[in-house]
Amino acid sequence: MCLAIPMKIESIEGPVARASVPGGEYRARLDFLDNVKVGDYVLVHAGFAIEILDAEEALKTLKVLQEYAELSGEIPGQAINPGSA
Repeated sequence: MCLAIPMKIESIEGPVARASVPGGEYRARLDFLDNVKVGDYVLVHAGFAIEILDAEEALKTLKVLQEYAELSGEIPGQAINPGSA
């Protein structure tokens, strides 16, 4: 199964962004999107940002993914703070 994850853009250098999710930072290519800015949320799949997301919707999705991981025992509880967006 493939899954795209909402990530927040922390910095941009050329076509590569440093993107974060609670618990980690990753590099994401920006080749498929125009006008991505630091602070934007993007949907990342296979190392590529494929869509710019609304921040509120991105945070809701991250919360659901975290709740699933907690219920499945994959990660200990770690609150996502929507105010930190």
